[in-house]
Amino acid sequence: MRVGVDTGGTFTDVVTEVGDVRKLPSTPRDPSRAVLAACAGLAPSELAHGTTVATNALLERRLGRVALVTTRGFADVIEIARQARPSLYDAHVDRPAPLVPRELRFEVAGRLDAHGVELEPFDGAVPDLGDVDAVAVCLLHSDLDPSHERAVAAVLRARGLDVVCSHEVSPEFREYERTVTTVADAALRPVCAPALGKLASMANKVLVMTSAGGLVPLDEATAHPARLLLSGPAAGVRAAAAVAVASGLPDAVAFDMGGTSTDVCLVRGGVPEPTASRTVAGLPVRLPSLAIHTIGAGGGSIARLDPGGALVVGPESAGADPGPACYGRGGAVPTVTDANLVLGRIPADTELPGFGLLDVDAARRALASAGVTADGVVAVVDAAMERAVRVVTVEQGIDPRDLALIAFGGAGPLHSCAIAERLDMRAVVVPARAGVFSAVGLLCSPEQRELVRSWGDPASRDGLAAARAALASDAVRLLPGGDVTSWLDCRYRGQSHELTVRDLDDFPAEHERRNGFARPDAPVEVVALRARVSRAAPLSVDDLVPVDRAPVTGPAVVAEPDCTVWIPAGWRAEPGPTGAWVVVRV
Repeated sequence: MRVGVDTGGTFTDVVTEVGDVRKLPSTPRDPSRAVLAACAGLAPSELAHGTTVATNALLERRLGRVALVTTRGFADVIEIARQARPSLYDAHVDRPAPLVPRELRFEVAGRLDAHGVELEPFDGAVPDLGDVDAVAVCLLHSDLDPSHERAVAAVLRARGLDVVCSHEVSPEFREYERTVTTVADAALRPVCAPALGKLASMANKVLVMTSAGGLVPLDEATAHPARLLLSGPAAGVRAAAAVAVASGLPDAVAFDMGGTSTDVCLVRGGVPEPTASRTVAGLPVRLPSLAIHTIGAGGGSIARLDPGGALVVGPESAGADPGPACYGRGGAVPTVTDANLVLGRIPADTELPGFGLLDVDAARRALASAGVTADGVVAVVDAAMERAVRVVTVEQGIDPRDLALIAFGGAGPLHSCAIAERLDMRAVVVPARAGVFSAVGLLCSPEQRELVRSWGDPASRDGLAAARAALASDAVRLLPGGDVTSWLDCRYRGQSHELTVRDLDDFPAEHERRNGFARPDAPVEVVALRARVSRAAPLSVDDLVPVDRAPVTGPAVVAEPDCTVWIPAGWRAEPGPTGAWVVVRV
């Protein structure tokens, strides 16, 4: 039996291929405890897992002690970073501290030029790195020729050190981003390996979701944990795209509101929007990923008045322990869940798994003691989530009025109609099992691998077709029998940013969509080649046991086993394909 397990900040969710659902409180100090408890008695033959271990470790800086070995003269790239400032006019803003302190950055001889041609050989000498948990090796232009990195790694591995090389993780140009990504991968290994290793005995086959929306074997996930920084949310987006297509609404926004955060992602033509990099904890991680935008707005987000008297919600969360005040576990600060309970959007007799009956009086006391109102809390968090949807639509040249909102997560269906109303979106779709939908996505996601190669001469087309074919062949060797798709990273000559397109001919139209203009006479450069190979999951969202839903006209509160759905006045929910509700204005 195949089982999907998603570990969130508040709950750990389980869905089996026969449609069984379990929901338990997460155990943040040791996430594997909740996973083991949630799967007790199931004996899965195959386990698909979404994890927050890597994300939380990076956010909280609970990382291994890592040394950086780099080309002579480049030890400070990780600290110099980019010229761009996070807040141009704020004299007090600080950048995130580099992941490697200066005393653990070491330089070696050897150098390549910008075309990968050797200017100086590596002489075989690597300094003593001292007592470290792992080593990141990132040498200049090794995305074009990794021979120097391999030589350095051989010396270090002969000393018994755990080594990660940039060409193994992020073989792309831009030294700062490549260095940070490699260091993050190395620093996460000592934290993620023990946590993931506890899952090995749970099933004959354990797969882990990556940020790119595909499953990889447990050993690959353990080897490169930086690929897991959007593990759980990516699974939900995958399933949301499938439900959007089944509902006849292939252009949509996946809207996942859980206990700690809200994750949104654009879906076009039934395909989640990809990206080549993203920022996590203020640091650039240059790895293939779904273009998920995350904000600190969830059911557990704490409401308070700032020093100026303005109502603020999040990003701090009450989490699973103690949780919102209404959980009755000692929480005394008001949260979004408390506000929804006081407003009647969550029934007063609701009993949450592992927490018992909700305490509406405790929620009222928490709101009153903070000097905030339930209506105000909901209005502020709705405004924050509206801005998040605008980031993945309006700011990308997409009109949200042409899109549907696919609402899931434990709190998503409580707020989705308000968000859609603000943006005049076509419809809201609430999938079956919406409260555990990321676990559904894990069940129904493909095995997948992503490859990228730098193109050393951006202006040249010589050998480009052959290089694309070779990259596709490499991808198939990683996942035999999989389907391969390839792309190009392109830009106009003189630009410092790229767009990913299927072919060169697609670049002008995509540039105009994203930037509002095209330059028909300007030369187009290619800077990287990408390939994705995937093997379809053994079941789809349609294969799960259907959920029986009846039409509902708002205002109405519908309590389901895994979430609560709020349908405001002026909206009507009609049953749709795959057991989803399609909610539209009346």
